[in-house]
Amino acid sequence: MEITDKVSNSAHAAYDKIADATSQAVETLGEKGEQLKKTEQQLMKNCRGYIRENPMTSVSIAVAAGFLLSRLFSRP
Repeated sequence: MEITDKVSNSAHAAYDKIADATSQAVETLGEKGEQLKKTEQQLMKNCRGYIRENPMTSVSIAVAAGFLLSRLFSRP
């Protein structure tokens, strides 16, 4: 009976450690996700500002990128 109790206690302790580690990982991922979301929003804000300040350059970049992508993907 003592061996089964020891094994059971060890299993419960291992489960608790895994649950704690998982909980910490989920919390960290949530925080990192929020940071990425804020970074994305800031990047989009910066891009919009650049496009407003430099419309012709922005259109030129878009046309050049479209041309390069079409050449890249249309090759046999």
